[in-house]
Amino acid sequence: MPWSNQNGGGPWGGGGNNQGPWGQGPNRPRGGGNTPPDLEELIRRGQDRLKNIVPGGFNGGVIFALVVVLAAFWLIQSIYTVQPDERGVELRFGKPKDEVSMPGLHFHLWPLETVEIVKVTEQQQNIGAKASSTSTAGLMLSGDQNIVNVQFSVLFTVTDPKAYLFNLESPPETLQQVAESAMREVVGRRPAQDIFRDARQQIAADVKSIIQGTMDHYGAGLAINAVAIEDAAPPREVADAFDEVQRAEQDEDRFVEEANKYANQQLGQARGKAAQIREEAAAYKDRVVKEAEGEAQRFVSIYEQYTKAPDVTRKRLYLETMEQVLKNSQKVIIDEQEGVVPYLPLNELGRKPQGGN
Repeated sequence: MPWSNQNGGGPWGGGGNNQGPWGQGPNRPRGGGNTPPDLEELIRRGQDRLKNIVPGGFNGGVIFALVVVLAAFWLIQSIYTVQPDERGVELRFGKPKDEVSMPGLHFHLWPLETVEIVKVTEQQQNIGAKASSTSTAGLMLSGDQNIVNVQFSVLFTVTDPKAYLFNLESPPETLQQVAESAMREVVGRRPAQDIFRDARQQIAADVKSIIQGTMDHYGAGLAINAVAIEDAAPPREVADAFDEVQRAEQDEDRFVEEANKYANQQLGQARGKAAQIREEAAAYKDRVVKEAEGEAQRFVSIYEQYTKAPDVTRKRLYLETMEQVLKNSQKVIIDEQEGVVPYLPLNELGRKPQGGN
């Protein structure tokens, strides 16, 4: 060691006799007490053991360890996992293979081959901004020259991972632009009232059809599942005025409904009265006809009796007629000899006077 050859002593200026820094020689056997271990001995023993373990010695062991590390790194890069909601497309020298990797553990020759992972479950693309936001995204011109702020979402799934990855540079951005363009086209053909309340479902169906046709033309490998219109409102600057118009239209609808209700009520009553008058007229007609038929039958029966006994029938008719005429009149009896004879209405004595107490 270096400190054994400096002036015949150690680094602390010790004397000769090859003494170490602790005052004893390096080859002195270890004894009891607090004697420290020999560092040279420990280093030499460690090197010997490493040579025995690593083939080719220390220099060859470094190369072997490096090879093992590189092999492990290559193996890790060559093995990949595809989750149940994903599909994988392997590329050899940048060119995609025909087969698609299904969920599970897969192996490829990295770095000659790489893999692209695509989610195939349903995804959502939100388009437009909220009505309270200052962003102009989602502002569209309707068919009646009104500006509406439409916020909607597109639900889609990836049906062809290979086409989704390599036919378009950025499928999500392309889908957003196509969806917004389709919504502007459909809204531009309709009045604002349709997008606000009346025809949202039909508008969503038309937009879905346009988006699907365009993405199929691009070969994007997407299937549009649904288009949901989440919100449709006027721009923030004219929201108050538009609300006033909406309230006026609602009042108009309410007044029309009340007028229709009153008209239907009056019409029902009029129809009821007309039906009642018709029923009364029909009843009166039947009664008059029946009375006329009864009178005619009575006249015929009297005439038959008259033909059989003219004198008796004539006298009977005279008496019945006089009875009908005289029963409600004032009666005064005049005798040729006595003059006016007092008439005592015995048949009226038992009746109570009308209006009397």
